[in-house]
Amino acid sequence: MELGDLVRLIRLGSVPTEVGADVRAALSTWGAGDAVLGGVALLGVQPPGSPKAVDAVVVLPRGVVVVVGVDLPDPAVRLEAPLSGQWRIDGWPLVRQDGAVSPAAEALEAALAVGRRIQEMRAEPLPVTTVVAVGPYVDHVTQPTVDLNRGVRVLHPKPTSLLAAVRELATSDRPCSVDHAAKLLAVLSPTGNPPTTRELLAEGFADAVTSDLASASTMLLPKLPTRGTPERAAAKAPKLLPYAAAGLVVLLAVVGIVVATTSGSTPESAPPPTSEPLPTTVVVDGENFTPRGTGRDADCAAHSFGDVSAWLSKHSCTALHRAQYETKVGDRRVGVALAEVALPDALSAQELHGVVATAGSGGITTLLKEGRAWPNGPRSFDRSAFASTVKNTRVLLAQAVWAEGDSTATDPELVKAAERALRLPAGQ
Repeated sequence: MELGDLVRLIRLGSVPTEVGADVRAALSTWGAGDAVLGGVALLGVQPPGSPKAVDAVVVLPRGVVVVVGVDLPDPAVRLEAPLSGQWRIDGWPLVRQDGAVSPAAEALEAALAVGRRIQEMRAEPLPVTTVVAVGPYVDHVTQPTVDLNRGVRVLHPKPTSLLAAVRELATSDRPCSVDHAAKLLAVLSPTGNPPTTRELLAEGFADAVTSDLASASTMLLPKLPTRGTPERAAAKAPKLLPYAAAGLVVLLAVVGIVVATTSGSTPESAPPPTSEPLPTTVVVDGENFTPRGTGRDADCAAHSFGDVSAWLSKHSCTALHRAQYETKVGDRRVGVALAEVALPDALSAQELHGVVATAGSGGITTLLKEGRAWPNGPRSFDRSAFASTVKNTRVLLAQAVWAEGDSTATDPELVKAAERALRLPAGQ
């Protein structure tokens, strides 16, 4: 369906939530791109692994915004909406049949999955943020400052409020080019009719890789060759182009997690061999984590020690994923080891987590200890800060140490790094 020169909507599939109709209406009233942000909106996406369909994934020249609808039982004057903790409507606790206290958790999982999909497919690295659209009507939403800093907005999707949130969230300092936008849309929407080069230009995506991108040492992808065409020269000013396709396969994280650029130093003139995967920095709570190696194993007991090894020797696991990352706290580099143990059922996961969380009970052997060191990385994860959690049938363990100097398990900066690491992907 085309609506004059303002917006084009291709509606295939049902609206996931009742408030989703308001989301689509808001998107369609933003007007021409030179008045707003430009971009392409994928509507009615059902991400594999996501607990629910999302109402929109909006791909913008300076960011990706995942919009997830949450239907409230009644209109509200005031909604208190922390990401973790009880939601309250006009002072009364929000009670859900599934027992969840915060509907935002599902939205954050969806955003994390989008980030993972972009990372795994090596598409243009853009920040991935989240809007939780609530309805039928909410006059005022209160969020903790820490949640706002994580790139999540909870709001009733009036055209002005949704637009203001997207302006605030899509703030990458490097605009996405037409070539990279086309690849990103192909990653998120492998079926359907993608926008043409002319349409992408009209939505505000850059005509070519900009000079700062072309020379930056933080590029994650080989620079695609620019293809000058007559239709690029004839492109008009950007406008918003919501776009949807049937059967979209979108593997959507973060909980305020976003995908951004890495701090690598490979010069443009000598890109790494194509057989070597390029690192993609993952951002959690505004902190960059650069991947330093991954591993997948079927024998969990063989890569564990202590009471954890004894438990795994008596119980089956379905997979062990391990990853290493490097981050910074101030001017100091931090090494992070992450392990994800997949169990056959949630009860087994809870039982293993009880063992893991007990001090002195052992753990999962790090890739570093098995010989997977990286340049200027830590020599070991001895005396590391530790954090763990359980998610359905998966148990996650994270360790953090200073790359140089002594570490202690109680160092508050390392403890924060380990806790953040629990939201990183264990498989890259």
